[in-house]
Amino acid sequence: MSDPDRLEPLWKERPRAVRGRGLPMPRELRDRYGGSLTIPLAADRPTVIANFVSTVDGVVALGPGEPPGGGPISGFFEPDRFVMALLRALADVFVVGSGTIAGTSSHDWTAERMAPAHAVELTRWRRQLGLRPRPTAVIVTGSGEVRLGKRGIDDPVVPVIFATTPDGAQRLRRLDLPSHVSIEALGSGERLSGQDLMAFLRTIDASLILCEGGPHLLGDLIDVDGLDELFLTVAPQIVGRGEGRLGLVEGVGLAPGAGRWLDLVSVRRSGGHLFLRYRRRRGDDA
Repeated sequence: MSDPDRLEPLWKERPRAVRGRGLPMPRELRDRYGGSLTIPLAADRPTVIANFVSTVDGVVALGPGEPPGGGPISGFFEPDRFVMALLRALADVFVVGSGTIAGTSSHDWTAERMAPAHAVELTRWRRQLGLRPRPTAVIVTGSGEVRLGKRGIDDPVVPVIFATTPDGAQRLRRLDLPSHVSIEALGSGERLSGQDLMAFLRTIDASLILCEGGPHLLGDLIDVDGLDELFLTVAPQIVGRGEGRLGLVEGVGLAPGAGRWLDLVSVRRSGGHLFLRYRRRRGDDA
């Protein structure tokens, strides 16, 4: 009998000989994912990937007053959490906007707690790859107005960096921050630009950076063409565009002809959910 939670491969591109991260992959994870997961790494800069879940009509966040996070979008679909755990296990750094952490106090940023049934394999995989025990969390906040008492901030096993403006840094320094939290003041304006953020990310000791939202942060990365790959889960529901609901990319509108073209890398399925992987089409990929 087949595993209903296993991701069924529907299509994938022909393998290329590239420098990447992911091999060797523990057999239990590989069987569940429906094949190996390898992410090509750039030789001269960090590789930036993003992971989102969207409804069929493109909504990734339900808005104020609605349940926060991607759980309501995916229907709290466990295979979606499994893919998230795989990507967290591979990342040196994950970056999120402060709005993404504002709606919940219980989120834990470790791969093992996203997929507890595979905690042993995830820990072993990361150790085999020679990575630090936990990725560093970069939390982006222009204002510096954040609320402590969040598990993702307070957990001492996860190093945290607040990337903020000079004014935001002043606000954050007034807080009683734990010793594993540091502050980086970037740029000179009232908000961080995509250029400010990308310049900072390239100074971090990281080969692979994972963005988990929100859509305004992804928009900043798209604006400066800083995204290399997108892992997108499409959940089989339609919710409509009520007030405050957000699409995949917010805050940026590229001119006609300036869109960021992507190549489809793989398609997987679990139940009615589709798991799409795209790679940014660069000049040397044409």
